[in-house]
Amino acid sequence: MKLDCKESQHRNLVSVLGGCTQGEERMLVYEYMANSSLDHFIFDPTQRKILKWRKLYEIIMGISRGLLYLHPDSKLTIIHRDLKTSNILLDSELTPKISDFGLAHIFEGGHSTVTTKRIVGTVGYMSPEYAANGILSLKYDVFSFGVIAWRLWKEGRTVEFMDVNLDLATIPSELLRCLQVGLLCVQKLPKDRPPTMSSVVFMLSNESITLAHPKKPEFTEQGLEFPGYNNNSMTITLLEARN
Repeated sequence: MKLDCKESQHRNLVSVLGGCTQGEERMLVYEYMANSSLDHFIFDPTQRKILKWRKLYEIIMGISRGLLYLHPDSKLTIIHRDLKTSNILLDSELTPKISDFGLAHIFEGGHSTVTTKRIVGTVGYMSPEYAANGILSLKYDVFSFGVIAWRLWKEGRTVEFMDVNLDLATIPSELLRCLQVGLLCVQKLPKDRPPTMSSVVFMLSNESITLAHPKKPEFTEQGLEFPGYNNNSMTITLLEARN
């Protein structure tokens, strides 16, 4: 058995404490995350009441800063390629940490775009250009970061999108800004999305700037609408935790 200890360099990335090998068994040892994952709070009727807006906003900002580190600020340019609520772990203070880099792609040699033949990931979180044509870029993670609320946004009823547990009497403008940035992140064309996660962080944290008006996203409440999408050409990778 061999243990090699390392620490991640960003507070919003899960720390890999070491790796163990014994025969053909290989395991990674992560830091203990006392509050499971973000989806445990968002989709559980009881747990979701714990997340008030201020803490939820801190989680949003933490995720965006974690992605910002992966894209331009780390030594390597890394696309996570499977960013979703179940891969956002929460520590004892509910600090978000991005985890599960099994599908991550590292850009080398100054390249920022690559075309892949094998499509992997989770349906619903993939950018349209990747799902349809295998085009992978930093805009993939920008898309995954986005949150959809198009119909309510178009009709001027975004308040109805808010969770009644958030207690938003004094800060609706802050949440509406988050929704608008999320909608910009999931635009159909990459050129219509924020250019980088640095832009996303800036838009989220500066109420003085005027945001672009989002266009209709690539998917609607009827489901995904990826031109050229073919179920037979996609590989969906499902990973299960070891008991």
